[in-house]
Amino acid sequence: MALFVKQTEERTKLQEKLAAELQERAKRTQQMGGGQPDTLDDSSYLKDTKDASPLTAVWIVIVILALVVLGVFMFVNRG
Repeated sequence: MALFVKQTEERTKLQEKLAAELQERAKRTQQMGGGQPDTLDDSSYLKDTKDASPLTAVWIVIVILALVVLGVFMFVNRG
């Protein structure tokens, strides 16, 4: 049988203090102009990369067809 513990909706002093500190930190960050998150477009790991070529789809189709042919070959010759 489980023990039911009454939970109150009131915040403890520690919760109030933490909430106030986080709100203050968020306000300071916004005032400094640091409120904007880093997006993928300006990330440093995207330097010297390129988009996939149009032939990528062709290569995918070729690989799928090769796997299908291999599967058919193995099915027919399972002897």
